[in-house]
Amino acid sequence: MDKTYQPNAIEQQWYKTWEENGYFKPNGDTEANPYSIMIPPPNVTGSLHMGHGFQESIMDALIRYHRMQGDNTLWQVGTDHAGIATQMVVERLLAAEGQDRHQLGREKFIEKVWEWKEQSGGTITRQLRRLGASPDWSRERFTMDEGFYKAVQEVFIRLYEDGLIYRGKRLVNWDPKLHTAISDLEVLNEEEQGHLWHFRYPLADGSGHLVVATTRPETMLGDTAVAVHPEDERYKHLIGKKVKLPLTEREIPIIGDDYVDREFGTGCVKITPAHDFNDYEMGQRHQLEMINILDADAHLNENVPEKYRGMERFAARSQVVDDLDALGLLEKVEPHTLKVPRGDRSGVVIEPWLTDQWYVKTQPLAEEAIKAVEDGRVNFVPKNYENMYFSWMRDIQDWCISRQLWWGHRIPAWYDDEGNVYVGRSEQEVREKNNLGSEVTLRQDEDVLDTWFSSGLWTFGTLGWPEETPELKTFHPTSVLVTGFDIIFFWVARMMMLTLYFKKEVPFHTVYVHGLVRDSQGQKMSKSKGNVLDPIDLIDGIDLESLVQKRTTGMMQPHLKEKIEKQTRKEFPEGIAAYGTDALRYTYYSLASTGRDIKFDVGRIEGFRNFCNKIWNASRYVLQNCEGHDCGQDGSGDFELSLADRWIISQLQRTEKAVREAMDSYRFDLASQALYDFIWGEYCSWYLELSKPILWDENASNAIKKGTRRTLIRVLETTLRLAHPLMPFITEEIWQRVKDLAGASGETIMLQPYPEPNDHKIDTEAEAAIAWLKQVIEGVRNIRGEMNISPAKKIPLLLRNGSQRDEALLEQARSLLLKLASLESITWLADGESAPASATALVGDMELLVPMAGLIDVQAETARLQKEIDKLAKERSRLENKLENPKFVDKAPAEVVAKERDKLADVLSAQARLQQQLEAISKL
Repeated sequence: MDKTYQPNAIEQQWYKTWEENGYFKPNGDTEANPYSIMIPPPNVTGSLHMGHGFQESIMDALIRYHRMQGDNTLWQVGTDHAGIATQMVVERLLAAEGQDRHQLGREKFIEKVWEWKEQSGGTITRQLRRLGASPDWSRERFTMDEGFYKAVQEVFIRLYEDGLIYRGKRLVNWDPKLHTAISDLEVLNEEEQGHLWHFRYPLADGSGHLVVATTRPETMLGDTAVAVHPEDERYKHLIGKKVKLPLTEREIPIIGDDYVDREFGTGCVKITPAHDFNDYEMGQRHQLEMINILDADAHLNENVPEKYRGMERFAARSQVVDDLDALGLLEKVEPHTLKVPRGDRSGVVIEPWLTDQWYVKTQPLAEEAIKAVEDGRVNFVPKNYENMYFSWMRDIQDWCISRQLWWGHRIPAWYDDEGNVYVGRSEQEVREKNNLGSEVTLRQDEDVLDTWFSSGLWTFGTLGWPEETPELKTFHPTSVLVTGFDIIFFWVARMMMLTLYFKKEVPFHTVYVHGLVRDSQGQKMSKSKGNVLDPIDLIDGIDLESLVQKRTTGMMQPHLKEKIEKQTRKEFPEGIAAYGTDALRYTYYSLASTGRDIKFDVGRIEGFRNFCNKIWNASRYVLQNCEGHDCGQDGSGDFELSLADRWIISQLQRTEKAVREAMDSYRFDLASQALYDFIWGEYCSWYLELSKPILWDENASNAIKKGTRRTLIRVLETTLRLAHPLMPFITEEIWQRVKDLAGASGETIMLQPYPEPNDHKIDTEAEAAIAWLKQVIEGVRNIRGEMNISPAKKIPLLLRNGSQRDEALLEQARSLLLKLASLESITWLADGESAPASATALVGDMELLVPMAGLIDVQAETARLQKEIDKLAKERSRLENKLENPKFVDKAPAEVVAKERDKLADVLSAQARLQQQLEAISKL
């Protein structure tokens, strides 16, 4: 093995070997337990971000864990065609060439998109490989591939024939730049500074006026009512009367509705049912007229007075305000903070817009999907996310599934000249089914389906449905879905509804909901904040200048660009080091406590890179001491296990049990912690040290040496298998080097059996003895540290007040204690026997005494301790003065004050400890 661990030298080489040899495929054992996960299909336009990295690492750990248990394991991989995102990418490329899609025409444009997909659409799948993800790449699917298209078309047609899909005019989120309806998930609602305009609406009978408040004055041209709360004493006598709508020739009613907030604004609300979702619901309740005042570009249309027709919406806003002010109807304007909906792709303000769209009736589908969670067919982990699921599902609205795009699954519906609708698999089928002759002109619907519609079929569509394939029979329902809470409704619920309807079974048995990856301060990662981390940069490393350029490219605002550059230079003055995939993955697992958002600190990944180094160096030690020696590979029993061997084998059983329990309950944080504690805290820090006195003792028997070598190599090999699902690369590399010595065989660690604990190997006697030994060694080391005695200097140890158990434990561990604590002798003091001036420590009731005479330079040590005490006294005085200052205590944040108090407590504790040492030395 190389002296130093170099992840870049092993990772891509091993991944290529795994993939080329087909290790990621199901094992095909029909008697084995099937285990399957469907990857949430990333956008074909996408690249790996921290959320992807976290999610894929979790799925890969589960897949590798079950694969090693012999399960017939399938991790189905694929990408989503990402209608809006992909169309935008290709349209930008066309614009750079001086073209647009309308010049090309639909058919040529779609050809261009497929060309782009083949050439540039594989970025994220290449990056998934770098992360060590082990899906069955031979089964990779795409939501626009031929087989999946057949499934999507079949679902649409059957739902239509069953009366669950219809076309209707309703309010949608309309993107005026992209000219399409978009889902709620594609709308960003962020606070912005705006205004609240108060306008007077004159009563039609001339008896006065009502004042309404609005943040969107231009929409008043589409008002069809003014609403007040039916119990509002100020206005309830006006319900049923009318007001004159300013700037128009219309009169509109005053209605009463419980939805009105009497405390907001004036308590009078203008109702524009065609341009506000809440107003739309009120309009339905009161059968109000729906007046659409905008066209697809968000310009005012023919339904407004002529003066405003064709005006851009925000220009119209200014004109409406000016005109109302000129008429004396503008009462006042107030600054107002409001949430503005913007398209996450286009960045423009989204308009609620009344338009013809295709819808799925979701209520009938939701009922069974709710029952499936209620009766335990599907379980959420953590369970509290069931409440989020239920709240959405029990108040579900019909689902708008059409999008005004060219890239996507085109809706299989045709229209004749009279506007009749025909749904079928092809125009030919439509004509034959409906007896339409060639004289009848048909045109296909221009819209495509929402990408959530196609991805809603993901669990069964990827396995060959509507055909009853062997894969569908074997791997459906799938075992677990790994997802973020933000798409429980958009994706999880829709998969539940569609799968239960078409397959009459659930799509998955468990939904594991993970938190979102945030930066070290808990802020959401975003390009505008300059806090985005690229997982590949953490794996490979990136220099400072490249990182700065990456974070600021495309930023138009100089002040923001400057801020992010400064922030990046401060946070990463030397760039980002190369940490390797295993360290990054282990960091993810360490933070994966169920459902909580993750604060990602680069400092943690550095710690786990050190952990990888520790494993590497420990393995080199084991190989150096085992290669060329009899380690019991042949299974012969002529060996003897030492106390330390029995202890580490026992600890391994407990670790195997803890890791398995954690993996089975999706507690990746607990699994990674149990492994870390065992590998670093027990195997490396203690067992390797405990092995040295035996292996390096010329008088030790061959049997005891063979037992130690056998334990060294076998515990290492087992631990590598135990850690493999979390750290695939380093474990494979080392396992290949130790497998023969450990008596293992096989081409790859990933197909080896996962370790199972054996209760018969738990040795409580050995555990107790080594626990006692560790306490004594740590006690002696503490004395050395406090008294500034070199670790290499051999010292005498006196023991007093020990029990018979202590005496028995000492006899078991005497030789180890002499070596590891660097002792020249160990002596029991008789009852009542006095000891020379000594530094002391306790192990239970037993005293550890190290005589100081001759061990230290009393004068030099006294001076050193006094210097430290004087230094602490100054710090104590500074802190006490600060905490006695009312200006600081009263004005500083509570956490800052608490931190200073903690510092003072630490100083006082250190002072007392050093004073005790000084007093002990003074007696020498």
